[in-house]
Amino acid sequence: MWTEHVVPRLADLSLRGEEIGALRAATCDGLSGAVLEIGFGGGLNLRSYPPEVTSVSAVEPSDVGWRLSEPRRAAVGMPVERTGLDGQRLTEADATFDSALSTFTLCTIPDADAALREVRRVLRPGGRLHVLEHGLAPDPGVQRWQRRLEPFQRRLMGGCHLSRNVPALLAGAGFMVEDLEGAYLPGVSRALGYVYRGRGLAA
Repeated sequence: MWTEHVVPRLADLSLRGEEIGALRAATCDGLSGAVLEIGFGGGLNLRSYPPEVTSVSAVEPSDVGWRLSEPRRAAVGMPVERTGLDGQRLTEADATFDSALSTFTLCTIPDADAALREVRRVLRPGGRLHVLEHGLAPDPGVQRWQRRLEPFQRRLMGGCHLSRNVPALLAGAGFMVEDLEGAYLPGVSRALGYVYRGRGLAA
């Protein structure tokens, strides 16, 4: 009940602020063509999609999240289709999409390696995965707190991990990591608020 009905609403409320909105816009810059978005949630990225995007295929396991996205989907002038429930097992054929997007999603997918390999598979050669994800901080003291708090975070926020190594996950799935930057979000606990933003090239 909590994970199914409350967590999607909490995520929608906590991840829609002005500062995160600016990071979303920067992350979406450069997306084009047919886009796969994993962890679509309430559709908070839709207003940041550039005009070069022609369609969005949304992977979203939560029915509540999909309902929350309805007014945002109705407000954009491009087709948005719910294409699946599990980023670890995509139904699309190889080399289907021009671009892909993941924002605050890799933390909750049980097998992030499998999901990224699937994204890599369905991207056309030369396509890019754009990411905005929180994860493992560079400071050992913060890492210790992340690992202490992670069991509580996972129970509270639907399996959300605090200590996933985003650069290593991208590289391990076969992406050439580009322009990946990390920073602490101001006003957020350092254990919760280290974010990576950048792209991975499907060579």
